[in-house]
Amino acid sequence: MNAIKQVLKAMKISFEKEEKAYNPEFVAKIKESDQNYKDGKFKTIKVEDLWK
Repeated sequence: MNAIKQVLKAMKISFEKEEKAYNPEFVAKIKESDQNYKDGKFKTIKVEDLWK
């Protein structure tokens, strides 16, 4: 990242790294889902049954 910043600076191109945080509620849902999967709390659906 530092090398890129230096190249852009040398070329007189402004650059700002924008970090956007995820919605905390969304992150909590993803973590809960991941934990459920680790705990074996999920259901497997066969591909042929998807469109029934």
